[in-house]
This record gives sequence, structure tokens and C-alpha cells, in this order.
Amino acid sequence: MKLVLAIVNNDDSAVAATALTQEGFFVTKLSTTGGFLMVGNTTLLIGTEDDNVARIKELLQKYCSTRKQIAMSTNSFGKGLHRDGLGDEVTVGGATFFVLNVEEFDKL
Repeated sequence: MKLVLAIVNNDDSAVAATALTQEGFFVTKLSTTGGFLMVGNTTLLIGTEDDNVARIKELLQKYCSTRKQIAMSTNSFGKGLHRDGLGDEVTVGGATFFVLNVEEFDKL
């Protein structure tokens, strides 16, 4: 048995969780905040049998796309509309995927 932790962008979380539940996976959603951009993410907890991990990864790859966006940094505060105060283009989205071994599972 495995526990998949998938950290996804908030914009992708609803469609990813829906796709996973339509395939019969039980998904728990947690609201989390990323440390790099300090923006909201969603962490999906998915308990599954070992042979289903590849399918979960496929679904997350399909529904958690990467994209570019402008991120304001704290360095730009107070710079107004100067060219160097407009922020930096960063890649967001995708999924960070962890697979943990589950020693025991009980549904009470």
C-alpha cells in the first residue's frame, strides 16, 4: 500500500481531484502554501495499492500543467512602476509527487 502526496497549483486542483475520483481513487485535499512564491497550493493525499501509483502519476501529468506567470517579489515593494519593479516571470503549476510506503491502513 502507498500514500501519494501530490502538491499541485490551486488552479489545477479541482480538475485533478475530479479526474482521480472518477477513476475510483479516494482523495483528501489540504490547503497549503508554497515557500518559494508564498501562494496557495493544494496538497492531495491519495491512498492506493502499489500498482495504481503509475496511473495516478499519469492523471496528474495530464491535468496539472505548467505555465508562466509574473510573480512579484518582495524586492519590488516600494519601486512603483519602475521597469525593475514589475516582477519576474516564473513557471508555476505541475505537480510535486511523493510516494510513501504505508505500514498499516485501517478505515474505521
